[in-house]
Formats: sequence, C-alpha cells, structure tokens
Amino acid sequence: MLRAGDVVVWHRPPWREEAAPLDYAVLLEDDALVAVSKPSGLPTLPGAGFLTHTLLTQVRLRYPGASPLHRLGRGTSGAVLFARTGSAGAALSRAWRDHEVGKVYRALGAGVPEWDTLDIRTPIGPVPHPRLGTVFAASADGKASRSVAHVRESREDRTLFDVEIHTGRPHQIRIHLAAAGHPLVGDPLYGPGGLPLPGLPGLPGDLGYRLHAWTLHFRHPVTGEAVRVEAPPPPDLR
Repeated sequence: MLRAGDVVVWHRPPWREEAAPLDYAVLLEDDALVAVSKPSGLPTLPGAGFLTHTLLTQVRLRYPGASPLHRLGRGTSGAVLFARTGSAGAALSRAWRDHEVGKVYRALGAGVPEWDTLDIRTPIGPVPHPRLGTVFAASADGKASRSVAHVRESREDRTLFDVEIHTGRPHQIRIHLAAAGHPLVGDPLYGPGGLPLPGLPGLPGDLGYRLHAWTLHFRHPVTGEAVRVEAPPPPDLR
C-alpha cells in the first residue's frame, strides 16, 4: 500500500525494436503539407513493438508536428500524405471523409483474370483467426466496400493490377483481389475467396505481399488547386 510521499521507480528494460528500413523519399512539400513515399517494411504508426522505427517518427524528425492523414500497412510501400498545420489537416480530413481524395494502388496478384476491369464490392468484416481471435476479411455481415481493379499486364501465372479504392476498409485491396480469385503474390494471410489461409495463416503485419500506393489526387487545402502525387513503384511492380 502506497502512502503520501512514497516514490515508485521503475527500471524499464531496454526497448529493442525490430530493424526496419528508415529511408523515405519526399514527393511534395510546402507550408501546409508533405507527401512522402514509404518503403515496404516500415510501419506508418507506432505499435506492435515499433516505436521509433516508424514513418511517423522519421518524418517528424524533419517536419516537427506533421500528422499523417491515412496509414499504409507495414508491407505496403508508397505515398503517404501528412498535414503540417491544423487547418490543412482538417480540410484534408473532410475531403477524405467526403471521398474527394483519389487513390490508386499497384498490386501483383496470382493468376490471370478473364476480365480487364472488375468492380469489386465484397463486404469486409471480422472473421475468426486462430492466432488473433478475429481478423478483417471477406464477410457477408461486413461493411460495404468497393475497389475497382484494372489489369495492367499479365505474364504466365501472375498479373499486375492498378486498383482504385473508394472505401478505406482494413486490408481492402488484399481482401478484394483475393475475393476475386487473385490473392497478392506472397501474401501470408489472405487466400482465394478473401479469407485467411487454412491452417495457421500469417498475421496482418507480416511481409511478403506486393502492394504499392501509387498515386493520390486531391485539392490543395490552401490554394484549391488540383494536386497529383505519384510514388514510383518498386522494380517488381513496374
């Protein structure tokens, strides 16, 4: 039982974080915002054992106070937009909620589809996972979701897709392409049908899949001008 005047001292064990690539490229910057290209393997935000090895920490070393307006999965590379002022953040957040921000991803999926463009509307919600309890996946009881996938190129047993997302559900592109029969090459979690792989599937943050946030389209929160940000894809997605 503590009493007034007692002092508690905790000698915290050293924080050892898993290694992660810390370099990022600046795609656009001004007084209101900054857009960067995140490498695969770097978490966007702290969590799951990561604290300083995150995009947020690294960006704030150069742009103090910058706040991300969205996040990418650890294994997803590409464009991430940060607000540098409260007013810019509020305006861009409204634009995001009103679906006024366009997003196109590049993905490498297994197999060759019989279609050139597919409007995917598989609902996404929690389903059982043997290690986590639940994980987001294709679910008839899930929330409405929409992605539009375009075939860019097919070779033998794999296809390069450009995917526009119109909703922002967790792991949406991974789930939707898997639900369409073309799970991402190397995805340790989602299989055909958009459900966790049988047996002992991986975790959402595990690496190996090929997904890149290629472009962002929005109105500048200060000038109102149309802005297009492009993050060049890595070699295996070109």
